[in-house]
Amino acid sequence: MTVLTNLLDLDPAQLIAYCDELGEKPFRAKQLQRWIHQFGASNFEDMTDLAKSLREKLAGRAYVAAPVVISDHISTDGTRKWLLDVGQGNAVETVFIPEEKRGTLCISTQAGCAVNCRFCSTGKQGFNRNLSVGEIIGQLWMAEFELRKSKGVEPGPKGERQITNVVMMGMGEPLLNFEPTVTALRLMLDDNAYGLSRRRVTLSTSGVVPMIDKLSQECPVALAVSLHASNDALRDSLIPLNKKHPLNELMAACQRYLEFAPRDFVTFEYCMLDGVNDTDQHARELVQLVKSVPCKFNLIPFNPFPESGLTRSANPRIKAFAQILMDAGVVTTIRKTRGDDIDAACGQLAGEVQDRTKVQERMKKMDEYKRKFGENFGKIVEVTQ
Repeated sequence: MTVLTNLLDLDPAQLIAYCDELGEKPFRAKQLQRWIHQFGASNFEDMTDLAKSLREKLAGRAYVAAPVVISDHISTDGTRKWLLDVGQGNAVETVFIPEEKRGTLCISTQAGCAVNCRFCSTGKQGFNRNLSVGEIIGQLWMAEFELRKSKGVEPGPKGERQITNVVMMGMGEPLLNFEPTVTALRLMLDDNAYGLSRRRVTLSTSGVVPMIDKLSQECPVALAVSLHASNDALRDSLIPLNKKHPLNELMAACQRYLEFAPRDFVTFEYCMLDGVNDTDQHARELVQLVKSVPCKFNLIPFNPFPESGLTRSANPRIKAFAQILMDAGVVTTIRKTRGDDIDAACGQLAGEVQDRTKVQERMKKMDEYKRKFGENFGKIVEVTQ
């Protein structure tokens, strides 16, 4: 039986190689890429400037499909969260945050997370698996064209882009799923796909030092680091990964990364936890910690969830903490909480499948489709999309 290839899994170089296997010239790969990523096309018959012979080849060997949307919720502040089926009872969440002059998509890279930060609900569900390239870039593909459709914006490069910024800050640790994440990043940056600036794509990591160095060599984008503590003892208790890659190693890696980064600073994310990491002394320790790293701080009011046992710092405390950093010359912002009412705020993504969806029923139906339609399964996926 022919194994169908999801073309969302292929970066520009891989798509050229795939077309070569089909006996097609490299320019066909660019045409295909534009149809898929700029027009949102999933039906090969719609790709009208492709030769009929190529469309027929593709129909029997390939398909274009993002993870199936299980649920779609819109917050009172306009934040939109999709729950996506990634198979075997797993689901991930993708969040769109609209602002006056930009639209930011928060993308997941893993189902669950192995890092298990104390203040993050995703880690409490454990780690299930890494996402594929198609499942990662498919979140951007799905969201961009769903947003265009809902706003009546035409597909294609002339249509107004709805997503101007991407942050790899959803479920999972991106650098622990390195190759698929980097392949997806290359697609985001490619002019024949989404054409995003490296400055507008941000990868957030909890501090996987060797992979930070590798990213700087392979696909440097804007870097955000989940810091959340001013000393190793505290960070060990909040982010277990710190025991393997302590703060001195992390700061050195940030310095090295800036030699290649599209921005001249690293963003440090800092979740404000009442009585845990929010004292004046912690702020003063941070000033000393980052003095050799050009940076800005993003202070994040903690978004509570039952299993954490933690509470949010009071607003006056957050402002006082920020003032100490700013008085020391450190650029500091306090993140506005978005999507609270649909559990889409930072640290709240948990892919809550079993109690909110009928994912097992959906998976059973998908397995039935595969058995029934065999190699034509890709066409069925196109229809259900």
